[in-house]
Amino acid sequence: MSALLELVREDLRAFAGYASARRSGSNGSIWLNANESAWRNPADGGLGVNRYPEPQPEALRSRLASLYGVRAEQVLVGRGSDEAIDLLVRALCRPGQDAVVIAPPVFGMYAVSARLQGAPLVDVPLRDGGNGFEADLDAIASAAIAHGAKLVFICSPANPTGQSIAAGDLRDLARRLAGRALVVVDEAYGEYSDQPSLARDIDAQPNLAVLRTLSKAHALAAARIGCLLADASLVQVLRNCQAPYPLPSPCVQLALAGLSEPALALTRQHVQTVRGERERLRAELAACPGVRRVYPSQGNYLLVRFEDASLAFARLLAAGVVVRDMRASPQLGDALRISIGKAEENDAVLSALRTGRAAA
Repeated sequence: MSALLELVREDLRAFAGYASARRSGSNGSIWLNANESAWRNPADGGLGVNRYPEPQPEALRSRLASLYGVRAEQVLVGRGSDEAIDLLVRALCRPGQDAVVIAPPVFGMYAVSARLQGAPLVDVPLRDGGNGFEADLDAIASAAIAHGAKLVFICSPANPTGQSIAAGDLRDLARRLAGRALVVVDEAYGEYSDQPSLARDIDAQPNLAVLRTLSKAHALAAARIGCLLADASLVQVLRNCQAPYPLPSPCVQLALAGLSEPALALTRQHVQTVRGERERLRAELAACPGVRRVYPSQGNYLLVRFEDASLAFARLLAAGVVVRDMRASPQLGDALRISIGKAEENDAVLSALRTGRAAA
């Protein structure tokens, strides 16, 4: 057995999961094996939703594999990144025993999934320095070893703090934890970053996995499609732990259309627009009254500290602008996270903070 599969819970290594009708591999023209309706719903619109979908649609897996530079068998498609996070925690961590390491302040679903599984959660806080927040990778590795962690979640670009971590440093972390823990790099905002993806390093470093999503740069948040890129043996284990039919057929068709070459060209244009607006907004926010600090960001958002975050939040809301209140997060008691919108939306943010009113 590989060192990677030894990280999986022993009772799940040979777990076959639910043998759904669509996993049988059977071919035919008359489908009577899944207790489906033979008639289409009047609202079907030609989608054929009276039939169960493929558990892991091959066309979508292949398209995502091509997009991210891996093989199709290294792709697990699911309901956003959230499902992959949950599957990883459930498949690798025994309740009360196998820990999960995170670096707060960070995306909250890592901690939620760990708590639901009863997995001990180990915090290695980010350090707030002159160049922004930084992850202490040495401390993360030491904590993972000391606490017997099976999973280390690293968000890069980090949500909500915005920093990216050099690919070489993440590879070094994975090598240090080989045979001990799986290092999961969440690249949900990777399209906006200067750092290369770690996906192509999975073959050389099997205890490295990458999370990607179509919810951000690809503008498919409501379709709820994300994926885990990992060693094929781990993908197979997680497939056996996944719900039988995780991906609705209409969402798969949306995703395939959204990953066509014309759609990808438009996505790249929008990413460049966001990057330009991000730097403009960062510079102009820094000059707004009551703003203490605007952090550099590699994502499609900015983390901003205020002299009075409550007042800033209220002024924005009064102008119809909804931002993310980060004041309940560790180290962020005076901070708001502002997503990068269209130019006119960003102008409304600036107007509200400058005058307390929406832009005319």
